[in-house]
Amino acid sequence: MIFTRSNATTSGRIPPGQTLTTGFPVLHYGDVARYKDVSKEWNLRVFGLVEEELELSYDEFMALPRREFGNDIHCVTTWSKLDNVWEGVPVAEVVNRVKLKPEAKYVMLHAEHGWTTNLPLEDFMRETTFFGLKHNGEPLTPEHGAPVRMVVPHLYFWKSAKWLRGIELMAKDKPGFWERNGYHMYGDPWKEQRYDFD
Repeated sequence: MIFTRSNATTSGRIPPGQTLTTGFPVLHYGDVARYKDVSKEWNLRVFGLVEEELELSYDEFMALPRREFGNDIHCVTTWSKLDNVWEGVPVAEVVNRVKLKPEAKYVMLHAEHGWTTNLPLEDFMRETTFFGLKHNGEPLTPEHGAPVRMVVPHLYFWKSAKWLRGIELMAKDKPGFWERNGYHMYGDPWKEQRYDFD
């Protein structure tokens, strides 16, 4: 893994306090989620403030329309990786299959091992937010969140939950795992919103 200091900050692509990497660091809390038979063990639930809950099997999810996304990503631990190319499922392909209740304003992402992270609904629904399946032409590895990870590139990368299993619609914001442990509730890298006192 190669880290470099760069004057690319002047190009407007590198948030304050970040260092460029050409690698793809692996960071997470707890064990890597692994599946013996992902087609039988994995599904995705959409629940909470919806008219009717939705559960998609692995095969149903993998059959959803996909497209390519390009972005830069920024980790709260100060690395940034530019020019990522992803293949993924647009958020609308899932959300359009449920009817949100009008009071739904926030989302809690639920991942394996009970891990969670929160987002405003408008951030979740951005055109640039998606369910990631491949990175730079290769299927995601378990270490990077296979089979499906959320990708929310405009926020620090802890908001891009690995091993996604559930999307909970909520009326009020509440902290997820890292937010309960001192991280910022929103996580804008351009404002250096790393911790709850930033």
